[in-house]
Amino acid sequence: MGRKDKLEITIPDLVVLSVLGERPMHGYELNQELERCDVRDWAGISRPQVYYSLNKLRRRRLIKPLPGKQAAGGAKRQVYELTPAGRAQLEDALERPDWATQRVPPPFLTWVALSIHARPGVASKQLEQRREFLRKEIAREKATLKAIHNDTGPMVRVAEWMVGLTIRQMEGELEWLER
Repeated sequence: MGRKDKLEITIPDLVVLSVLGERPMHGYELNQELERCDVRDWAGISRPQVYYSLNKLRRRRLIKPLPGKQAAGGAKRQVYELTPAGRAQLEDALERPDWATQRVPPPFLTWVALSIHARPGVASKQLEQRREFLRKEIAREKATLKAIHNDTGPMVRVAEWMVGLTIRQMEGELEWLER
């Protein structure tokens, strides 16, 4: 694959490659795993995107169907596994420097910057809504963290780090809002 093809690998593609790197599965099962792990909280990947990525990655030979392997029961579901080229593509993508150096502006910061143009009273109402949202999300993430402690598998430690960081970020923003 040329450089252009490597650049066209999206975050949803990388998520699919990563999940298939843990074990072979079909699209429906992959979506269930994303739901179970709350992946959509940290990676922009929709249900349709999973199937789009599966087709794209199969065409590029980064994943392949397991011969004679169909999921049991229900509709015909093709089980896919990561190819060596797929693993290499995933590993190469994870070495890109932009993972550690990007600064994506959160929508809330954009709102803060634009809030000087809000009608009277709107800013204080929005800030209170944001505080309430953060309180609920912190509680939800803390419950997720407890559930992670009861889970097993190779991703448990990483999940603990991610959820812990998310909680700290939200608590920091909430503390800022309280001031």
